[in-house]
Amino acid sequence: MTFSLLDISALTWFIVSWAGYTAFARRKAKDTDCIARGLHKHRIYWMLELMTRGVRVGDAALLANLERNIAFFASTTLFVLAGVLTLFAQVERLEAVIATIPYATPPNHSLVQVKLALLVVIFVMAFFQFTWSMRQYGFVNVMIGAGPMDSEGANDNLKAYARQMATVQDQAAHSYNYGLRAYYFSMAVLCWFVHPILFILASLFVVVTLYRREFKSRAVLAITAAKAHLGSEYQARETKRQSR
Repeated sequence: MTFSLLDISALTWFIVSWAGYTAFARRKAKDTDCIARGLHKHRIYWMLELMTRGVRVGDAALLANLERNIAFFASTTLFVLAGVLTLFAQVERLEAVIATIPYATPPNHSLVQVKLALLVVIFVMAFFQFTWSMRQYGFVNVMIGAGPMDSEGANDNLKAYARQMATVQDQAAHSYNYGLRAYYFSMAVLCWFVHPILFILASLFVVVTLYRREFKSRAVLAITAAKAHLGSEYQARETKRQSR
């Protein structure tokens, strides 16, 4: 089993890109406006508002919609895994297809199997993330069902309870995000079947795309602005309540 230095370098760059961006995004989100930071605050406001409602059918419907999206990806991941595993029995045919692609590197039987194995690992990781996200959303449903009504929104204990619900929901969303991120990086791995340099460029493209969408997109600007508006509204409500 002999791999070229370029293939080893491309695989190393891929791993460093994925792990490095994950660590970077987690650290940067602590003090920089981004989708994760903004939505965490929105989840807190949502759970605080939920505690004041006696009928929570609408909230349950919203959570069910989120769970359906995750269930779709979880089931799709199983189908993708089945397809990739099937390719292990059709490596020769896959090599023949790769050989017809212009500028593609000549297929190496062992290396093709490594590439397929990498895809399997990625989608197994994605499946675990999606299913863990689904379970955590189930935990949120239980906590919502257990939460008593606080019509005035003045109970500090229930406010703390609402924030804990938001934390669990936030962790569920992070798992969902990690699963989606695995899908993004799996697209880069497909480029490795063609050429390792294309694999390197695709990995870089995925990192840039993720960064722009999570930190620099118009959605981030809108979510951040909306967070400020909600913060002002809740502050005004709290001031009004204390002045009574």
